[in-house]
Amino acid sequence: MVMSVAAAGPRDTGSTQRDALETLRAVERRVLWLSTAITDQANRGRPNPGGLKVGGHQASSASIVSIMTTLWFHHLGADDRVSVKPHASPVLHAINYLLGELDESYLSTLRSFGGLQSYPSRSKDPDPVDYSTGSVGIGATAPIWGAIARRYVDGRFGRIGQGRQFSLLGDAELDEGAIWEAVQDPMVADLGEIVWIVDLNRQSLDRVVPGIAADRLQGMFGAAGWQVLTLKYGRLLQELFTRPGGDALRARLDAMGNPEYQRLLRCSPGELRDRLPGSGPAREPIARLIAGLDDDALCDALRNLGGHDLGTLLDAYADIDDSRPTVIFAYTVKGYGLASEGHPQNHSSLLTEGQMRELAARTGASLDAPWGRFPDGSAEATLCARAAERLRRTEPPAQEPPAVPADIGRTPSGTGSTQQALGRALLDLNRQAPEAAARIVTVSPDVSSSTNLGGWINKAGIWSAAERVDWFADDAETILHWRERPTGRHVELGIAETNLVGLLGELGATWSRWGQPLLPIGVVYDPFVNRALEPWSFGIYAGGQSILVGTPSGVTLAPEGGAHQSITTPSLGIEQPGCTSYEPAFVLDTEWCLLAALGRLGRPDGGSAYLRLSTRPVDQSLAAVPADPAARERRRRQVVAGAYTLRRHEAPAATIAAMGALVTEALAAADRLAALGIGVDVVCVTSPDLLFRALQARRGLSEDAHWILDQVFPAERAAPLVTVLDGHPHTLAFLATINNVPVTTLGVTRFGQSGTIQDVYRYHGIDTDSIVAATLDLTD
Repeated sequence: MVMSVAAAGPRDTGSTQRDALETLRAVERRVLWLSTAITDQANRGRPNPGGLKVGGHQASSASIVSIMTTLWFHHLGADDRVSVKPHASPVLHAINYLLGELDESYLSTLRSFGGLQSYPSRSKDPDPVDYSTGSVGIGATAPIWGAIARRYVDGRFGRIGQGRQFSLLGDAELDEGAIWEAVQDPMVADLGEIVWIVDLNRQSLDRVVPGIAADRLQGMFGAAGWQVLTLKYGRLLQELFTRPGGDALRARLDAMGNPEYQRLLRCSPGELRDRLPGSGPAREPIARLIAGLDDDALCDALRNLGGHDLGTLLDAYADIDDSRPTVIFAYTVKGYGLASEGHPQNHSSLLTEGQMRELAARTGASLDAPWGRFPDGSAEATLCARAAERLRRTEPPAQEPPAVPADIGRTPSGTGSTQQALGRALLDLNRQAPEAAARIVTVSPDVSSSTNLGGWINKAGIWSAAERVDWFADDAETILHWRERPTGRHVELGIAETNLVGLLGELGATWSRWGQPLLPIGVVYDPFVNRALEPWSFGIYAGGQSILVGTPSGVTLAPEGGAHQSITTPSLGIEQPGCTSYEPAFVLDTEWCLLAALGRLGRPDGGSAYLRLSTRPVDQSLAAVPADPAARERRRRQVVAGAYTLRRHEAPAATIAAMGALVTEALAAADRLAALGIGVDVVCVTSPDLLFRALQARRGLSEDAHWILDQVFPAERAAPLVTVLDGHPHTLAFLATINNVPVTTLGVTRFGQSGTIQDVYRYHGIDTDSIVAATLDLTD
């Protein structure tokens, strides 16, 4: 196969511009070679004693080489950020190598332990990566949330640079629902720095995509207010279209289905001359037109799509409208320039040694010495050096996040819920620690008022890129004041949990991107945390530190029960890396856990947190908060470490370990058991996550602290254990292994029902009667 050659340069066709374009083509060829060789070395050049497939994506990388070459070596500036499609990671590493940002020793380490990652990773790759990708649809949308995060920091803490936010994605990635949730969010239409370039190679992992979907996709972006640019044909084809028979050729190509076009790419020149004209009245004019082309020119013309024509790409970049988001549909060929070009099963195919040698000869490289650079003083080396200088960033000085108090000092009384405690704690923090509160930004998918953020919003205001008129400011019956301005500290999105956590991830990464730490808190209904879990997890993997609050939670929703409940979220909190999960029972516990979580944000050694809260009013006197300052501090340390003892009997026959809203039932059960002459300890679990880590540490499996186990579950007080929570019972089942005692685990394992709390708890076997019965069974 031969690589496509564009017919002309950019709009200025002078000799200087033609020379510059030829130099850019030479760099394009080297990027193609290097990206292909990186995968080849990982599979054929490295010992593989285990025999497990290494893999890689030579064809997917090849289709986007032209786009990435023109961006990095001609268009991008230091302030621009780019999300690269997952399977094009070798292209990014090849470019970084030519720019002097990656040592040669890494080029043979793709997918090896400690080497280049399978997909671009901000936290793991040794060279510059703007956005982690790999989770399809999530990496592509990340620059949208990065743009909002940059604007937020810019509006509150001063200028941190401008720059565009690019997403390079494959057309098959547009099947992901996360893409369209992001595109249609009302806030996105004003983000003119967003540019998506769709590598429209018309293939997915297993097949050529049937049908012609580009027009429909373009219409969807246009309806969302985006500028839509389509690069279907390159300059060589455009010139052919002006010749006699050219209109017929264009109509034939426009109407051609994707599978037929892909099949033509696999044809010999003779077969192509027979098949391309098709049938019908247009056959003869097309046949006469292509008869005037030699075989190489004919093959070049068929492959001369807009996404491979350097001049067409550069012109498109110049046409970007900065007043609104832009999407560029760049038609490409999967495997462009490779022997696997256009094959329907080329997604993870690898070139043979012979094919690699042929590619090396065609691109001016060597398979035996694959990592050659351009000669010093050559036009190509000069272009690479100038691009490296243009793209060089000055790392901003890292600013320490402000200190967050461990205890505001208030002792709640009366009744209250942990959900109410969230909004109250934010307002208290605003008064007691204004520097820390100034860094807090809350995010909600249209549920801010129903999750008790109303008071905070009235105080902090709504963030907007530009100030907007509040037309209800003079309405005396309006309780929630919707003042939108660039200095607001709450961001309201549409109802899409994926968008919420996508923005959380980017707000939580500003400390590492621009040296400005934020303390982001996202609030979502806990039943919908599962929708948000995968993109939030990916945001944590990419270095974003944030707090996710799920509220209201569990079957404690009662009359709103049925499908509107959460069962698995407590255990999910245990299983999420880079995150500490809490489910407090009382208002003060919530405050302490929130403050501890805020104190771990925006720092290299920090991490995220998940708080599961409830709307159930609880008598706060049941918390029995010690009045003595030292005892109070001891309680606080235990709360944020995972558990504390609420009741302690001198000779316990059993221990009841309860979490969240079910502490009320546990204490009531303890009272009834005491009346029966059975004394029990009652432990309030605030974080099964931290208790599990402590247990692992005590067994020598991690370096976490494990003092909390000795204080709350001392071996000398070991007794049969009943665990209970408003969630799946296996969440707390591991507690029995602390002292290897008999255990009964109570929780929710069935879909819910509407009704009173008493009805619902009885239905699921987590009411006081069930706790008493379980304890009696263990102690009989």
